[in-house]
Amino acid sequence: MSAPVGKSRPHHRTAEQDAALWRRFRGSLGEDAKPSASQWLKVITTPAPDYDWPAFTHPGPLDPLRGEALLRGIWRAGPERYDLGDEVIPWEIKGASLHFQDRMHRFDWLPHLAGESEAGAQQALRLVDEWIEGHGQFDGFSWRAGPTADRVWNWMRCGELLFAEDDEDTAKPRLQALRRQVLHLDSLVDASPDVDARFRLAAILTVLGALSGQHERLQTGLRRLDAECTAQILPDGGHVSRSPERLLRAMLDLLAVRNVLRLRGESVPEFLGKWLPRMGAMLNFHRGADGGLLPFNDGAEAWPKEVDAALEGLDAPPRNFTFSPKSGFQKLQRGDLRLVLDVGAAPDQPFADMAHAGALGFELHDGPARIITSCGFSREVNVDMQAAVRRSGAHSTLVLGGRDNAEFDTNDATGLLSPVGPEGISAKRLEEDDEIWLDAQHSGYKQVFGLLHRRRLFMSGDGARLTGEDSLVRPVSRQEWSEERPIGFEIRFHLHPTVTALMGRGAILLECETGARWRFKTSHAGTRLEKSLYLARGTVEHPEQIVISGRADPNGDGSQPPNCVRWAFLRDAGT
Repeated sequence: MSAPVGKSRPHHRTAEQDAALWRRFRGSLGEDAKPSASQWLKVITTPAPDYDWPAFTHPGPLDPLRGEALLRGIWRAGPERYDLGDEVIPWEIKGASLHFQDRMHRFDWLPHLAGESEAGAQQALRLVDEWIEGHGQFDGFSWRAGPTADRVWNWMRCGELLFAEDDEDTAKPRLQALRRQVLHLDSLVDASPDVDARFRLAAILTVLGALSGQHERLQTGLRRLDAECTAQILPDGGHVSRSPERLLRAMLDLLAVRNVLRLRGESVPEFLGKWLPRMGAMLNFHRGADGGLLPFNDGAEAWPKEVDAALEGLDAPPRNFTFSPKSGFQKLQRGDLRLVLDVGAAPDQPFADMAHAGALGFELHDGPARIITSCGFSREVNVDMQAAVRRSGAHSTLVLGGRDNAEFDTNDATGLLSPVGPEGISAKRLEEDDEIWLDAQHSGYKQVFGLLHRRRLFMSGDGARLTGEDSLVRPVSRQEWSEERPIGFEIRFHLHPTVTALMGRGAILLECETGARWRFKTSHAGTRLEKSLYLARGTVEHPEQIVISGRADPNGDGSQPPNCVRWAFLRDAGT
């Protein structure tokens, strides 16, 4: 067995430090599962049904680059990367973080490896058998609801390879391991706060019922899936978490369910025909011109081919719109210039455990060029970095007094911090002569400082100019603040890693990798460039950010400096 080569736990943390971070940022979702004796007996005494595995065609595309890397023994999750020998088991690497182990136990990598030639398929079979030998009876860490649901789903995606072999003695232990995990998941998921696992289990039960021809099991799965769609999909098609990437995952799961129902000659229920077009329209709303997604809340850019596959799975092209009232987003677009503004409050429990305090933050794109963004998010990046980018300062918005614009409270069910609010968030838009005006505000700082944050945006009809105004306003109904001391604020514009920034005389020049050039201008003196973070491409990157800092009058009406800051993005004439 060759030794793994690569980066171990981030910043060379000890195992004790890594475990402490895991408990802090995963709460009850990271706690070991408890076994249930009844599930083993049921598997032993109940004969396994025959499954029509070729009928399960998942719409998610395979990534040949990832498959090739895995076949060469390169395993990674965020900043952790290991070059392994043929015999090394990725979830047993000494020195790997609990986060890395968690990602390995979910088997998201399996379809990509199995699709990489005959050698990849053989390697996939070996690793599944290794997992069954070491963890197939029970393991508290890897049998938690989330990893179990993902692992079962990914095994099912490779069902024709894993369970349909001619040699029954080889395939039978894998099928028994699959059935044990499904029964275990079914026994604990209703009491689990893991909402993603609940959704995926409903899809699992539905697919298994359809593949086996077990009508009662199929109907049970469909009832649960209908209930989860009602709970997790908003009327406008957005995911209740307000995460575009979660919406993508849910939509791909539903398309897989619909596909297997059609192939097996089963009727497709009305709720799928209701939700899929809405979800597709919202997914299209959040798709950039480069094909990826906007990284709002706990969402990454995603792989453009996955987004395309989801939209191509619709029975009709998705409709277009510019405002999603339930999800809380406004879109401004003229020509190639596109801006999407977050005008929604954090979701209610239990869907806010990974939500962000990014009210009035925005994404700005020029065609396929991403210009302004947030610090992003990725499920692959280690858990402490995921937590850090949930704060208001990680978004392109105003931060007052160093505080978040939504209060973080502890969710008793999970032990995790979840944002609440902000209150009073609203937006009004006016379109006239091809020009767009948007006036938005929130009162997230009203309780502590007595000030409202108001953001006004104007986009020119030719898409060559975006002007903005951020103001801090004391409502007339509030008494004057007795303290005369000003309150510090910062307005941040996080640049995408593909943007190069250069401080110039009277402007900051922004050059995109596509060749597009923009100038950022403001009359405010306290403007500078600083380093930032970006996680939404699956690793930790360090682009720059534009920061405007100042000190606000606690009794100002927002009509003039320092409580009013005006700025503009102007397309460079040479572009």
